[in-house]
Amino acid sequence: MIPRIPEFAADAAAAAQRALDAKTKPRGSLGRLEELACRLAGIRGTPDLGTLDPAIVVCAADHGVAAEGVSAYPPEVTGQMLRNFAAGGAAVCVLARQARARLVVVDLGVRQEVPDAAILSRRVRAGTANAAEGPAMSEADMRQAVSTGIELADELAEEGVGIVALGEMGIGNTTAASALTAALLRVDPAAVCGRGTGVDDAGLARKRATVWRMLEANVVSPYDPLGAVAAVGGLEIAALAGLVLGCAANRTPVLLDGFITAAAAMAAVCVEERCGDFLVASHLSPEPGHRLLLDYLHQEPLLDLGLRLGEGSGAALALPLVAAATAVLAEMATFAEAGVSDAEA
Repeated sequence: MIPRIPEFAADAAAAAQRALDAKTKPRGSLGRLEELACRLAGIRGTPDLGTLDPAIVVCAADHGVAAEGVSAYPPEVTGQMLRNFAAGGAAVCVLARQARARLVVVDLGVRQEVPDAAILSRRVRAGTANAAEGPAMSEADMRQAVSTGIELADELAEEGVGIVALGEMGIGNTTAASALTAALLRVDPAAVCGRGTGVDDAGLARKRATVWRMLEANVVSPYDPLGAVAAVGGLEIAALAGLVLGCAANRTPVLLDGFITAAAAMAAVCVEERCGDFLVASHLSPEPGHRLLLDYLHQEPLLDLGLRLGEGSGAALALPLVAAATAVLAEMATFAEAGVSDAEA
């Protein structure tokens, strides 16, 4: 599917900037809101963005590496949170309602299936193996999860979704994302491991040691990014990488959440560099690996609120900024329309 991924439409981005320059304001005075509108135009291939109907896609799966005590929460919380999502009680549910966004929760491999119509079942297997002892999953499982993400991106595009915000849920997934980031960026695990769900100093030391064991127990290389996902990643991370690939092919902007979604996007960009042009970073997480990933992806986050929840919460908070950027481009009067003198004409 890589040949389907188009080039960023620089001409459309330039046309959006010309349109913004004609609005009743000093040129560039809306700052990064203008930059966002132009980026969205380049992604969509047109300055006529209209309204980008949003969907927040939360991919969920369990991680065998959670058995190493790398999280402040027990593994069963993944399934419990899926029930909370289904009931509409999680933070991302509240924020999705505020942003008038569709919420899609996808089970890629939670240990105990949650039978609920509000959960989209695309299960590959019941969680990954412990990557500190060997590969997290087989190549076949990884490819099935990536393909699921691609297919979901196609389905959402066909249904008229104009922007996809990414989210995730899975106890242990900051450890998986740390190992994947260390492998793809070739950096020391100490530089990427953070406190995740809130581990103490002993837990952080245990997490760093576990990531080292994951990298030692598996063959990982930045030249085989999907192989690295299979070795040390997660089913939800693989699906999110597929979502990025599929959204890029459909010219659907991808609004990243925090560290884990950025790690998945990094894997997709390593597969096809053009995917990077279709990303927008919603916020900066306190996780140290997140800043490294955003720097590599040439992304400057829209928000910096100290968020470390995950589940798409930061991306949901950034959706009103996306709506504001498209509205300014579409609805703001020009100097000529309003009869206002343009000092820079």
